[in-house]
Amino acid sequence: MTAETTMTADVIGLTRVAPVSRRTFMSATAAVAAGYTLAAGPVRAEVITTDTTGLQAGDATIKVGEGEMPGYYARPAGVSRPPVVLVAMEIFGLHEYIKDVTRRLAKLGALAIAPNYYFNKGPDLTKITDVNELRPIVNAKPDAELFADLDATVAWAASQGADTSRLGMIGFCRGGRYVWEYAAHSDALKAAAAFYGSLVDPANPLWPKSPLQLAPEMKAPVLGLYGEADTGISVAQVEQMKAALGQNKKTAEFKIYKDAPHGFHADYRPSYRKDAAEDAWAQTQAWFRKYGVLS
Repeated sequence: MTAETTMTADVIGLTRVAPVSRRTFMSATAAVAAGYTLAAGPVRAEVITTDTTGLQAGDATIKVGEGEMPGYYARPAGVSRPPVVLVAMEIFGLHEYIKDVTRRLAKLGALAIAPNYYFNKGPDLTKITDVNELRPIVNAKPDAELFADLDATVAWAASQGADTSRLGMIGFCRGGRYVWEYAAHSDALKAAAAFYGSLVDPANPLWPKSPLQLAPEMKAPVLGLYGEADTGISVAQVEQMKAALGQNKKTAEFKIYKDAPHGFHADYRPSYRKDAAEDAWAQTQAWFRKYGVLS
């Protein structure tokens, strides 16, 4: 098995979630029309939908190296110098769930921007229906290239008149791993929230250090939000990360939600758990306010 096809903890967690009965789902046609990915399984009919009232929102083009990276942004209309929140997507690409989260953050007063950092790795990930086809694409993303993409996204936000001295980051699944990684890389990040991001990586030469190995290098306070029933990221790993950060006197807090699986915040998937998702969202807002990202 190559590094690109290795089963990572986040993929294990999202593909081994017990089915939930008596839920209604969109048809595949309706889900695609609504902008959701099908690789994660059936799409719930009762998804959260955030409108653009009071917002400016749309596609962004971010200069990266010799190319241009697409993204999606939302910001409060008529507000000068809003804070910035980077939104790190799952392995499924820049689909409607991530765009909706971006709008939710804009409603809280931030310029939220979700960069499509897999844009140069192959096909549009939102159009892939088999998670196994996604693995070699997303596993081939080098951390060094990711950091450059995120740094470029921050520069783009600054060019749009946002206040990058109040920089936050939120990430889900693989994006949660990226939160930990970027918190060790960036001197500009003020606070971040990692939703069920992997903490221990399988061997991959493109990923020099896992989040656990980077514990001594963390530069920003991180809130870790995990599910007790995650089949890929164990509670023991979360406790190991917590201990490593404590030993290195790094600022972090963790919350582990009882009976919650991987992907408990993803309101479009069967893994969604309303109580855990709502509490985690409230905890994230409080974390960002505590460290000055949000007012």
